[in-house]
Amino acid sequence: MRNRLSDSVIAGVAVAALLLAATHIAAQAPAYRAPRAPDGKPNLNGIWQALNTADWDLQGHAAAKGPVASLGAVFAVPPGLSVVEGDEIPYLPAAAAQKKQNQANWTALDPEAKCYLPGVPRATYLPYPFQIVQSPQNVLIAYEYAGAVRTINMGAPTKAPGDSWMGWSNGRWEGETLVVDVTSLMENTWFDRAGNFHSDALHVVERYTPRSADTLTYEATIEDPKVFSRPWKISMPLYRRVEKDARLLEYKCVEFAEELMYGSLRKKSSN
Repeated sequence: MRNRLSDSVIAGVAVAALLLAATHIAAQAPAYRAPRAPDGKPNLNGIWQALNTADWDLQGHAAAKGPVASLGAVFAVPPGLSVVEGDEIPYLPAAAAQKKQNQANWTALDPEAKCYLPGVPRATYLPYPFQIVQSPQNVLIAYEYAGAVRTINMGAPTKAPGDSWMGWSNGRWEGETLVVDVTSLMENTWFDRAGNFHSDALHVVERYTPRSADTLTYEATIEDPKVFSRPWKISMPLYRRVEKDARLLEYKCVEFAEELMYGSLRKKSSN
C-alpha cells in the first residue's frame, strides 16, 4: 500500500511539473506576427465579419420572443454572451432610465430599422461583412450594410469639419495593432437593438490586432461623460471571410425603411 501511495504521489508531482512546464513554454511563445503590407506594416487587408449577437445586445442576454408575435420563432432574439468587459455598462442614472425607454420601444426608435448609418463601433458587429483596404496614407473600411464607408487618416491627426454618422478617424500603429481614435460622431446612432445609446460627446478608441491568419481581435474603449460614469470596453474576435469568391454585395436598405418612415404621409384615397 505504501509503495502504491508513493507511486501515486510521484505520478502526481510529475504531471504537475509537466503542466507547469507547458504553461511556462506557452507564456514564452512569441505573439502572432501578421504578414506585412508593402510599407512593412501588418497586413489587415481582407473581408471580415463578427459572428456574435452583439447587435441584439452588447451584454449577456437570454433568448426572447421577437418583435412580431405573428411570426412565431422567426426573428426571435437569439441568446448571447456579453462582449462588454465585466458585463456592465456604467450609465449615469438619467441615462439608465433613457436606455430602458429605448429598449421598450426599440422597433420604432432603433436607427438600424430606419437604415441610418450605424456609426462606430456598431458598424463592426452588425451581421454583415466589411472590407479593410489599407495604404500607407489611409485605411479604408467599406461596410456591406447601407454602403457605409469610413476613411482612417494614418498621417498627422486632423480635426473633423463637423459631426457625421461614421465620425472622424485618425489612426496609428502600435506594433501589430491598428489603433483608431474616433471623434465627431452624431448622437443619432445606437450601440445595439437593446437601446444602448450615446450622446454627441462619444469618443471611441478602436484596436484591431491580428491573432492568426484569419482572425483579428477587435477592442473598442467607449467614453461619453454625458451618458456614462466612466470609460468602458467591448472586445470580440473578427473572422476573415475565406470563400473563394468572397466580396461585399450590395445592401441598400433605404427602400426597405420607406414604409416605416413615410407610410403615414401617404395620401389617402377619397373612395
